[in-house]
Amino acid sequence: MSPKSPFAVAAAAAAFLSMSSTAAVIAQWSVVAPIPSGSVGSNFAVGAADAGEQTAGTGLRGYHALATTVWSTPAGNGSTYAFSSNGWSVGDYYEVSVPTSGFNGGNGGSAGWLGTDISLSWDQTRSSTGPSNFRVDMSTDGTNFTTLLASYTVIQAGASGSNTLSWSTTAGVQSAFTRTISSIAGADNQSTLVFRFVNLSTVAAAGTNRIDNIVVSGTLVPAPGAVALLAVAGLVSRRRR
Repeated sequence: MSPKSPFAVAAAAAAFLSMSSTAAVIAQWSVVAPIPSGSVGSNFAVGAADAGEQTAGTGLRGYHALATTVWSTPAGNGSTYAFSSNGWSVGDYYEVSVPTSGFNGGNGGSAGWLGTDISLSWDQTRSSTGPSNFRVDMSTDGTNFTTLLASYTVIQAGASGSNTLSWSTTAGVQSAFTRTISSIAGADNQSTLVFRFVNLSTVAAAGTNRIDNIVVSGTLVPAPGAVALLAVAGLVSRRRR
């Protein structure tokens, strides 16, 4: 059988498709750098993801209505830092943005990969006077949002009971602080995908809340155009025989 036969092309296409059949971390924020002391204001941007298949075009930031908000990086949950703030009002949020299309996908190829079956996970905790009730929203344009999780409770760090110890940079991640939303509808193959963790609680200005280990994951597959190019290449090779 000629290596340029239709069967060889089909085999190559099948191999190409199978290269991305496993789940992968698309973007992850473990907050690897400290925020400068005295960072005050309504907005603060931590920046791009520090790990994952797609760090370009990603971002982590926070928004508060109060310009007196102090942004900081206390100990993370099994990592060096977490993203923290005080001065919480209802509607304030943490936000991550990440594309789920048009990236290399960790397979050494061109930017012809997309993410499917998208999931979101994160660790979050609060002080005794920090906001305890949040929701998760999603947008594909950064303007119009839909609610993925209407309400969830944030565990207080240091509270009595099992699995509620304060976060540590060296201790193993405590799963009691971790939440996951799996197989998110409408999140596949998006040039812009935004998740917001929105505060629903009225609290004292000194109360703090911190977030860490934010992970956007999914299954990586080749974009239809990449598969089509492989088929065209096979046809061209047959004509040159």
